Amino acid sequence: MRIRHHFLSQLRKSTQDLLNRTMRLSDAAMRLATIEPPAPSPSGMPPGARFVDGRFGNRAGSRRYKLYIPSTWRGQPMPLLVMLHGCTQDPEDFAAGTQMNAVAEERECFVVYPAQSQQANNSRCWNWFNAMDQERGQGEPSIIAGIARQVMRRFPVQRGQVFVAGLSAGGAMAVVVGTLYPDLFAAVGVHSGLPFASARDLPSALSAMKRGATNSREVNSAGLPIIVFHGDQDTTVHPVNGEEVIAQGLRSHPLGSSVQPSTVAGRVPDGYEYTRVKHWLEDGSPLGEHWIIHGAGHAWSGGSAAGSYTDGKGPDASREMMRFFSTLGA
Repeated sequence: MRIRHHFLSQLRKSTQDLLNRTMRLSDAAMRLATIEPPAPSPSGMPPGARFVDGRFGNRAGSRRYKLYIPSTWRGQPMPLLVMLHGCTQDPEDFAAGTQMNAVAEERECFVVYPAQSQQANNSRCWNWFNAMDQERGQGEPSIIAGIARQVMRRFPVQRGQVFVAGLSAGGAMAVVVGTLYPDLFAAVGVHSGLPFASARDLPSALSAMKRGATNSREVNSAGLPIIVFHGDQDTTVHPVNGEEVIAQGLRSHPLGSSVQPSTVAGRVPDGYEYTRVKHWLEDGSPLGEHWIIHGAGHAWSGGSAAGSYTDGKGPDASREMMRFFSTLGA
């Protein structure tokens, strides 16, 4: 009997201990549930700057976007840059990684970041490789152009100073949009992207990414001024695509035979070496720049770790793109 009494006593004690621990955990969970969430961290934007939401739609569909309005804007006309993110990214991530908003403060420029929807592409890649998305007035290029025009209707954008740039799938789409809408865009920036008409479907897109876009070598783009960045150790989009992007732009220009190239080698302090090939027309007008970053992979050169797919050891692609665009007269 004493053994049984001792056993029951221990069982009751153990049960009570378990109940007490459960109650304490439950109380703690309740307290956590009722604690107000921490205040959002400061955005880092200068006073007077705004990063606002927008949406545009047409018969091809609709997409949201973020528009950066620098603190320096006081109603005066300014350039507009359209920034197209890469796969799995969104406007907030892309802005944080490229730090393009900070450059827009320096250069006094509007920057709009269209957002790809997961419904249109499960990985949020721009569908640069679809045949329908390589036609003027169709698909995603028409939506991106529509976003740019919507911003231009609402804000005073300088005539002839609208540019488009992107990373990876966004870089490939930037070439597509620039090719289809040369009346809207004055120049193109491409980071780790592919040339126009690289593919017509997903299998040919994967082949172009892996081996290079050989099919595009007989196709012309719009011949707009273009600046290209590509890491020579990129295993996602083969570096030969960067070479073909710049080559396609040069041969598509009506005065391409008058191009005068020059090559400069350099190195970022404690970072990568790079080769920059610049192309001018005989009158001194800039036509193209090709930056080859030696040792870099598939990431935005000179970007911030605050965003994805960035590598701070390379030259600052954001500032160099803006510098290149600023050399183009209206």
